[in-house]
Amino acid sequence: MTDPVLAIDQGTSGTKALVICPERGVIGSGSAPVRPRYGSGGTVEADPAELLASVLDAGAQALAEAGEPVAAVGLANQGETVLAWDPATGRPLTEALVWQDRRTEGLCTGLAAHAEELRRLTGLPLDPYFAAPKMAWIRRELTREGVVTTSDSWLVHRLTGAFVTDAATAGRTQLLDLHDTDWSPPALEIFGLSDERLPAVVDCAGPVGTTTSFGGDIPLTGLLVDQQAALLAQNAVEPGNAKCTYGTGAFLLAQTGSRPSTGSSGLVSCVAWRFGGRASYCLDGQVYTAASAVRWLTGLGVISGAADLDPIGSAVPDSGGVTFVPALAGLAAPWWRGDLRGSVTGLGLDTTAGHLVRALCEGIAAQVVALAEAAAADLGSPLTALRVDGGLTRSALLMQTQADLLQRPVEVSALPDVTALGAGAVARLGLDPRLDVRQVMPRWKPSAVYEPRIGPDEAAARLDGFRAAVDTLLERT
Repeated sequence: MTDPVLAIDQGTSGTKALVICPERGVIGSGSAPVRPRYGSGGTVEADPAELLASVLDAGAQALAEAGEPVAAVGLANQGETVLAWDPATGRPLTEALVWQDRRTEGLCTGLAAHAEELRRLTGLPLDPYFAAPKMAWIRRELTREGVVTTSDSWLVHRLTGAFVTDAATAGRTQLLDLHDTDWSPPALEIFGLSDERLPAVVDCAGPVGTTTSFGGDIPLTGLLVDQQAALLAQNAVEPGNAKCTYGTGAFLLAQTGSRPSTGSSGLVSCVAWRFGGRASYCLDGQVYTAASAVRWLTGLGVISGAADLDPIGSAVPDSGGVTFVPALAGLAAPWWRGDLRGSVTGLGLDTTAGHLVRALCEGIAAQVVALAEAAAADLGSPLTALRVDGGLTRSALLMQTQADLLQRPVEVSALPDVTALGAGAVARLGLDPRLDVRQVMPRWKPSAVYEPRIGPDEAAARLDGFRAAVDTLLERT
């Protein structure tokens, strides 16, 4: 099967679409922005109409540039973003609560007695990050009408009329039984969602419907949550393979194979993908603010954008004693303290913008090191290297800082838009199930490899400084 496919990555701050030919590579691309709205009380919302429009606009751009028809569509989604909508008309009944939204802190506190049971059932800790608390909050606070689902189900319904979600996205709700990959009645009861009409949980590859939104009748044959799509595109299909995506947040995933991890490192155990009814699993760790922390620094006028990280940060040799814990939306794995807020310490009259940039890069990198160490503890062996992708990998300063603190090589993907490439891979697999998963993945190669430039003692000292700052935050609350 050599016909191109349309791969769409609907993300937090925008949608990217690629037309991918297995022989010629990417032959068309398009993009459209999405503008989440940040408000008081941890509010992060998006306009559902803007999400759908971005999918249609980006897809149309990619198809226009390619100038030829496609055989199938694949869709990656942002995971834990939730809305209520009318299944009869497709009309949204609420705004979309974005994965970063923290309004469900109180709800989670009220369910704390069920936290261990939920982790056992679903692999996930009780935290506002996941979809189920948002779904329950919408039902309590906003509306009892319609259905309440993750954003992918709404988008797929608008595109095809189907009412489905893929097993990997369902695994991000805290409502999916981790072992049988179907909805968990006990978890639904805990969240007060037992009477909800929920989408069917389907394989990540396979026909789920037909769309006319991009001209003609095109089958939708691939669905996958964004970070797992990137894991697939990074060829991380063997147990122990790991990748980290640096986008709005930073997300480290490590493949664990056909069985979910039962470790207690603080990482999430979840479905990587399900093909032919058989699930593969991964460990997942999150840094809530990466590019969003850069935007915060930009909003303060310290820098004018991510492109300033390297020139401004490289103007000084180190962070000048400044330590930045960029927990601007709380700390995720392995601490799971969404109530915490960030800190900047060690400021002096001699502190410059360069020192703040350096400290931010170290703060992001140190959190990723914590995730890598937790993954190694669960896997029983250290990661040999880390494959990375996402917009912030364009910062040589951040990538070198990551290699230094991790004390392992950091391999930057030469393939941009790996999440969309993963969506294209599952679309192709769903179009022709005779293909093996390795046959549908892009050939992986690094554009750059960053080796550590400091020794383990210096790396340990810098990490100790960051951990001490985190401990101070933990002690205050």
